[in-house]
Amino acid sequence: MIEYESLANSNATFMSELEQAATRVIRSGWYVLGSEVEAFEAEFAAYTGSRHCIGVANGLDALILSLEALALPAGSDVLVASNTYIATILAILRAGHRPVLVEPDPATFNIDPARLEAALTAATRAICITHMFGKSCRMDDITSFAREHGLKLVEDCAQSHGARFAGKTTGTFGDAGCFSFYPTKNLGAIGDAGAVVTDDEELAERLRHLRNYGSRKKYVNRYVGINSRLDELQAAMLRVKLRHLDDMTVHKRALADIYFSELPDFITRPVRREDEFDVFHIYGIRHPQRDALRDFLLEHGVKTEIHYPLSPHRQEAMKGILSGEYPISDELHRTELSLPISVGHTADQIHQVCTIINRFTK
Repeated sequence: MIEYESLANSNATFMSELEQAATRVIRSGWYVLGSEVEAFEAEFAAYTGSRHCIGVANGLDALILSLEALALPAGSDVLVASNTYIATILAILRAGHRPVLVEPDPATFNIDPARLEAALTAATRAICITHMFGKSCRMDDITSFAREHGLKLVEDCAQSHGARFAGKTTGTFGDAGCFSFYPTKNLGAIGDAGAVVTDDEELAERLRHLRNYGSRKKYVNRYVGINSRLDELQAAMLRVKLRHLDDMTVHKRALADIYFSELPDFITRPVRREDEFDVFHIYGIRHPQRDALRDFLLEHGVKTEIHYPLSPHRQEAMKGILSGEYPISDELHRTELSLPISVGHTADQIHQVCTIINRFTK
């Protein structure tokens, strides 16, 4: 059986380093907001090309706290992709604002800049874009639009660690870049973890308060904050894996090359462009008989995933919150299938997946 992903296999290469890092933290006796977090924040800021990195407990908190730290007027409208993972929409709601859905470009799964203008309202104050599947959004058009209309820009980079647009790393175009380090991410912790990167000194300082009960000095609370701190153990794990992130990206891009070369023409592949450096967190294909193809692959020993089975506006939790029809989003969710493409997979396994798909009867 070719698993969709095995975290044990993916982490096996780094096991000795991870164990040493864990032992170092445990023996230190300091487990929250210490030297490991400070070191990771400095290293990840340097990796992304940002002035500041603020470690938090998870990717959702990174989004919520960033939107709160921007101090938008209560109940602001925030433009967001109609097919994003629901966390992006939950963050807007939790921060006290209203998500306004914008359809994606079906070729890339990313928000379509050409549709932003029509979604503007008198209450629009920000855009929260998601770099889906490890591909950067069209940041030239998006940043230009944000500047023209005086909008804040938050980037959801949960799937785009190390991805670039025109040579610039995702997360560094807007006011804040929000990262998840959930274990399955290209840069994954051994548990939940997240971070925000920014060049804005004032925003960074506010975020450092907000993640720690609104405080930077013990028992002195400047803001109404929460407890969302990246712990020392996860920071140490991330420091290990950050050193290998570029090599992991090289491996995943090599596996993607096999898919591009060997998948049959009846499969809709991802789009590659010269000015976009894709990191393939997910290799998402499309097929009108997606479910039949998925069953066929499973029958032949290949596990796959769907990202995601339902559009956000179809979720029960969003009844009375999200309205309207979003046919492009619905079509993407109906036809998308994610193929194995992890650090733990070999080229031979990907060749095998392609061979099986080529035998699928349309």
